[in-house]
Amino acid sequence: MGTDNSWLDDRPPRLGDLIDDHCPRCKRLMNHVIASFLGGKVVKVICQTCYSEHPYLEGKEKKKASKSSRTAFDQVLAKVAPPADTPAVSTGKKAKAKSGVRSIYRHKANSPGKK
Repeated sequence: MGTDNSWLDDRPPRLGDLIDDHCPRCKRLMNHVIASFLGGKVVKVICQTCYSEHPYLEGKEKKKASKSSRTAFDQVLAKVAPPADTPAVSTGKKAKAKSGVRSIYRHKANSPGKK
């Protein structure tokens, strides 16, 4: 038995009608209820599974910014790191404190003069 529901496809959508859309909370294409219109277009929908209200995404996943974290890291590293042509000089000894500056140690066990 077939039903002829072609008249439902011809009418414009109304508030409260069911529509399929991608839910950002459920991360799936789910049933939604139309919550608001703007100029004849669906603007907001409410998910019938998790009851979250969100903008109408027209059944597509919302795309995130394609800015790569690797390139952002490289930009920061270029500003902070010294140029590659000047190698960092490291000596095996600790740097001596400036004259007149006294080191402060919290624990007696860590002080170099007292053992």
